[in-house]
Amino acid sequence: MNRILFIVLFTALPCLLFAQQRTYTTRDETAIKYYATAGSNYDARKIDDAISSLQQAITADDRFVEAHIFLGDLYHLKQQHKEAAEQYLKAISINPEFTQGVYIKVSEVEIYLGRYKDAQQHLLKYLTYPYITDRDRFRAKKMMGDCDFALTALQHPVPFTPVNLGPEINTADDEYLPVATADESMLIFTRKINNNEDFYKSAKLNNKWQTASYLSKQINTPNYNEGAQSISQDGKYLFFTGCNRPDGLGKCDIYVSQKKGDDWSTPFDLAKPINSPGWESQPSISADGRTLYFVSNRKGGYGGYDIWKSTLKSTGWGEPENLGPNINTAFDEQSPFIHPDDSTLYFCSSGWPGMGNKDLYISRLGQDGKWQKPQNLGYPINSSGDENGLTISASGGYAYFASNSANLNGLGGYDIYMFELPVTVRPHTVTYVKGKVTDAKLKKPIEAIVEITDLEKNQVVYKDVSSPLEGYFLATLTSGKNYGLNISKEGYLFYSENFSLEGHAPTQPFILNVSLSPIEVGKTVILKNIFFDTDKYDLETQSKAELQQIADFLAANPTVKIEISGHTDNTGNDQLNQTLSENRAKSVYQYLVANGTNPTKLVFKGYGKTQPIAPNTTDENKAKNRRTEFKIIAK
Repeated sequence: MNRILFIVLFTALPCLLFAQQRTYTTRDETAIKYYATAGSNYDARKIDDAISSLQQAITADDRFVEAHIFLGDLYHLKQQHKEAAEQYLKAISINPEFTQGVYIKVSEVEIYLGRYKDAQQHLLKYLTYPYITDRDRFRAKKMMGDCDFALTALQHPVPFTPVNLGPEINTADDEYLPVATADESMLIFTRKINNNEDFYKSAKLNNKWQTASYLSKQINTPNYNEGAQSISQDGKYLFFTGCNRPDGLGKCDIYVSQKKGDDWSTPFDLAKPINSPGWESQPSISADGRTLYFVSNRKGGYGGYDIWKSTLKSTGWGEPENLGPNINTAFDEQSPFIHPDDSTLYFCSSGWPGMGNKDLYISRLGQDGKWQKPQNLGYPINSSGDENGLTISASGGYAYFASNSANLNGLGGYDIYMFELPVTVRPHTVTYVKGKVTDAKLKKPIEAIVEITDLEKNQVVYKDVSSPLEGYFLATLTSGKNYGLNISKEGYLFYSENFSLEGHAPTQPFILNVSLSPIEVGKTVILKNIFFDTDKYDLETQSKAELQQIADFLAANPTVKIEISGHTDNTGNDQLNQTLSENRAKSVYQYLVANGTNPTKLVFKGYGKTQPIAPNTTDENKAKNRRTEFKIIAK
């Protein structure tokens, strides 16, 4: 039910209709008696009884204007919009000038019914009245804007063919708010049974969703509702909304749980500064796990519910920032979903021009780092009703959503659907990197720190640990770029690699299998992310992330001493190659010492062409031989 509508009707109606009136538009005492009874039932929140009394009042006198308006309000409250419109229109037909307020009321339900032209006419009539508050005039003009937008959108529909996910996911109960991992191996959604909301999960096997099962007793509770969730792209962390819990700061707070084998850890409240004494809900975590988008009604917003974000720092989550006036309005913005490209945001709003009520929108991050004004996803993705809770596949090709529309022939209540997303509102293309880390000697999975760097921006875009039981990690990355990979674990040599997603099909995962070797004297690490220009020894900016890895490795292993070595292929003058290799090794040495590494822990040496790791017979092999590496010389 529309929250604002509920509050408005339950606070405004008693003042407008139930005050002791000396005169009515009827003199029929039976009609007045039923009308008074309806008022008492309304005060007692007995809505159905109040409706029955008003029907009897109208039976006694069908020209009882107040009874028709009151009955329209109660139908509106119960979202019986057709019946509400009938009552409001009846009141207008009896006395068009009885009250100006009936015109905005009938316009609202006509928008719900998709009767945009009728709503326009009634709004125009409403705006002719001289004594309208600024707030009501603003609201009426907003509704006029929706009618204008909707009439145009109806003439230019976008492709929309929703597909029900079937009985493995949907039941006669309500299912909604679906989210999937990047590889779509798991779907988590909310199911509501007897007014209790819990999470359920489904695995995909052979491209088919399996019968959904209860997510976890660690997360679901019999006494509280769990919902509005976001799963990290690798499926390891679940952020969700918990309401009225004893450990919460406000009515609803955001919690997080970590996957532990086949189960989940006990959730913990994210606490301040994300949660407040107010209302925080509907989290969406970015692909790199470092930015959390959420909805709040805290102070400092633009009105109603706003979308905020908090960025993870070394000291914890940072002070939340409002996404600003290009996203938030004086009305409600909800259900943010940040796509794994980290630059496309989907959300719902009742404030931007749309089909009426809540519509779905897309906003893209501009080059200035600010969110651009949103674009409506179009009709019939959006309709005259409320659209909410859209999530997008990592591939960007299609969307998941929930609906209870009778036109979709669901299994009962809200069902979960998917549809192909129109090209104009798709995110940037991303793919996912899927890897496994093992011990080189024992051949067993290990837990290690995995860090992926965008080499062009010299920016870490993914940092997490591989799972301890499977050694598994998964990261979503923007296609068409070059990346550096570093994997480290205490007691092991770190692993260095770079890879390119240029030309890689985004629909297919990029697979990486990595073996880490224990620290032993004589072991070497090829530094794949140390870069120099051809025939030069000045370190390029892209090398900084790798250099920091070396510094961290030496700091974590205080007794280890290394030799940094430079190597070339066999092209050109031997003496020049020898000098170049020495200077490159020296550049690495000098950078590390200048940035705090103890110089007694490292030496440098150039080997020229004398230690090839591949025959110098092809360009590819020569590239392998042109390298920088380090060797353990003391442990």
